Amino acid sequence: MATNKKEVTFQITGMTCAACANRIEKGLKKIDGVEQANVNLALEKAKITFDPEKTDQTAFQQKIRALGYDVVTNRVEFDITGMSCAACANRIEKSLNKMDGITEASVNLALENATVQYNPQLVSTDDIIGRIEKLGYGALDKANQNEEQGDLREREIRKQWRKFFISALLSFPLLWTMVGHFSFTSFLYVPELFMNPWVQWLLATPVQFLIGWQFYTGAYKALKNKSANMDVLVAMGTSAAYFYSLFLIFRSLLANESPPVLYFETSAVLITLILLGKYFEAKAKGRSSEAIKKLMGLKPKTATVIRDDKEQTIPLDEVIVGDVIQIRPGEKIPVDGIILSGQSAVDESMLTGESIPVDKRKGDFVFGATMNQNGFLQMKATKVGKDTALAQIIQVVEEAQGSKPPIQRLADQISGIFVPVVITISIITFFIWYLWLEPGQFAEALENMIAVLVIACPCALGLATPTSIMAGSGRAAEFGILFKSGEHLEQTHKIDTVVLDKTGTVTNGKPTLTNVHLVNGWDETQILQMIGTAERNSEHPLAKAIVEGIRERGISFLDSERFQSIPGFGIEAIVRGKKVLVGTRRLMSENGIEFQDVSVKVEQLEEDGKTVMYVAIDGQFAGLVAVADTIKSTSKQAVKRLLDMGLDVVMITGDNERTARAVAKQAGIQTVIAEVLPEDKAKEIRSLQQEGKRVAMVGDGINDAPALAMADIGIAIGTGTDVAMEAADVTLIRGDLNGIADAMYMSGKTIQNIRQNLFWAFAYNSVGIPIAAMGFLAPWLAGAAMAFSSVTVVLNALRLQRVKISHG
Repeated sequence: MATNKKEVTFQITGMTCAACANRIEKGLKKIDGVEQANVNLALEKAKITFDPEKTDQTAFQQKIRALGYDVVTNRVEFDITGMSCAACANRIEKSLNKMDGITEASVNLALENATVQYNPQLVSTDDIIGRIEKLGYGALDKANQNEEQGDLREREIRKQWRKFFISALLSFPLLWTMVGHFSFTSFLYVPELFMNPWVQWLLATPVQFLIGWQFYTGAYKALKNKSANMDVLVAMGTSAAYFYSLFLIFRSLLANESPPVLYFETSAVLITLILLGKYFEAKAKGRSSEAIKKLMGLKPKTATVIRDDKEQTIPLDEVIVGDVIQIRPGEKIPVDGIILSGQSAVDESMLTGESIPVDKRKGDFVFGATMNQNGFLQMKATKVGKDTALAQIIQVVEEAQGSKPPIQRLADQISGIFVPVVITISIITFFIWYLWLEPGQFAEALENMIAVLVIACPCALGLATPTSIMAGSGRAAEFGILFKSGEHLEQTHKIDTVVLDKTGTVTNGKPTLTNVHLVNGWDETQILQMIGTAERNSEHPLAKAIVEGIRERGISFLDSERFQSIPGFGIEAIVRGKKVLVGTRRLMSENGIEFQDVSVKVEQLEEDGKTVMYVAIDGQFAGLVAVADTIKSTSKQAVKRLLDMGLDVVMITGDNERTARAVAKQAGIQTVIAEVLPEDKAKEIRSLQQEGKRVAMVGDGINDAPALAMADIGIAIGTGTDVAMEAADVTLIRGDLNGIADAMYMSGKTIQNIRQNLFWAFAYNSVGIPIAAMGFLAPWLAGAAMAFSSVTVVLNALRLQRVKISHG
């Protein structure tokens, strides 16, 4: 039984009967970590009890959607202000996840934002903002931000610089006075004015209480909510030095003695160094979100539309579906749509990575933010705003950057208990020094206690994972690889088996009609006319190839009276009162069609890698039609890369064994699973998983969606359907199978980077705290080391932005 149980409720749509509820319930119970699942048909709700250490709420939503139902959730993103370390992010996240109606909340310290999925029927965005503000932080809904509000990060960077600059000016004279504290620097000149205790007090006070006030407010909010964070450590350490120095001044006045050595420089220099670290962090974090800025910058600002027979230039966000848009040579295409007239070469490199422009003409689809090069185009807008391909890419990258991989759970758990443990260690350090090591030496004990408090700030620990995720997923996006979340970014490199769908994945997905073989004297024109009429209602790529091939022969089509698609078998239609069947041998057999022995012809065609379909008219076998789908130019190279990496590569298809093996041979694939019905693809994936394999499924069609959802990692070809991309964990925008190896490489590099960051963050604290406790580290050096550690972690993560991928 789970020791750390959590309960969540989902609102589900699409259930029509008790069987639906039972199906969802059984599916949820199969997920590892789920203790109990109850689905209520009347309330349309699912209540799930699970172990968050083994699974998360995303898995439940994916399972429900893979079964053909939907989950009622909205997604909102907030900019969060006031966070200072990982403990702040953990506090907000835990509090939000306890709210009724919130299915999942993730708070990212590096991005300074919160991503929340919630049921709008149970909780509102105002409720969420209210909870965050009650915790002592600020929250702003990103959807409601204007251009000026969207520049929060730049303003924060400038603000941190101003604070640091003023603090440095005031702290420099105090730092100079440290020269007089050491015998080996006593020969250096120190102005007498700087040694005056009142001057030191005047310099230190604004640094402590004006510039450093943010640490007091942060500490107050944390303690008010019964937790502790970095601000508590800084406020305690600097306050101890400041107030002890003030105490020494007044004691010397009352005793009429010369002022002793003071520690104002300790508090002031600490605050200055911490502010310098925060400034560098803010700058570095700004750089790590460059991928989003680049993508956002691709969008044109305006569009030229035809409204009321007049040409108008309007802002991009005012374009609506159905608008007729004109694009001149050299202009960016504003939104996704279909070309109505004109012909041009379009540079789609921002989307596909291919440097060669693509010729576009009437009827072709074009994407927003691509560049029209040399022709005048008129297009009809079909997708605008958040529905465009670019907007969806930006959303996926943002979601991935804002998500947490499982590897961060360890860091989160440690951060949650870290500060109280450090405070305890610092107090123990004080008493050991004051009572045993240097009996009665209050100042010495205090300095060592402050050093422990300051060096242990858990900033580096909190930044270790999110900065790497931001940089890694952003760089992957530049290569045309979209990871849906940090979890998928972490898991992809662990894959050992890759299952490839054939049509549209290994092959181009654009087969052509190559052969027509008729028997019993049927008229070719008549038969092709009936086949084309029946097949033009089908969305299957092979059907489209047949229709296009018949149309190219100059044959017109009739009106069909009835059409039915039989997944995995073929189609059935009524054309001019005659029943037309086009499909597999099994379709013929199930309809009692007796056909002549055409096995030799079928074998010959299939050995050439062609797909053969049987044709029957009114119960009479009429002949065969064959189509060929060539493999993509990069498929053979991509498969070789996967095999060289030691992976098992499997091709799965609904096509027959002989055709499938012919295509697999061309691509260099040894293992083939053929004649698989769409609903059985997921079963084949499950079968491989039961053998202990970690499986990635790669596909592009609607019929691949269940298998993509079932696989450990589902990879969708970006040139495929929206449904496949929705069900997948990774999307390859370019449609090139080389992207599979690239995705695994980026996954491995990112996780390696995260491990480096976590190692140095843990090592830094593991080594730094004992050194400080032993008295070998002055407080101001501890502050410098703490700031340096955070910046080092972020800079290490930014190395991912320079990763290069070679397909050689």
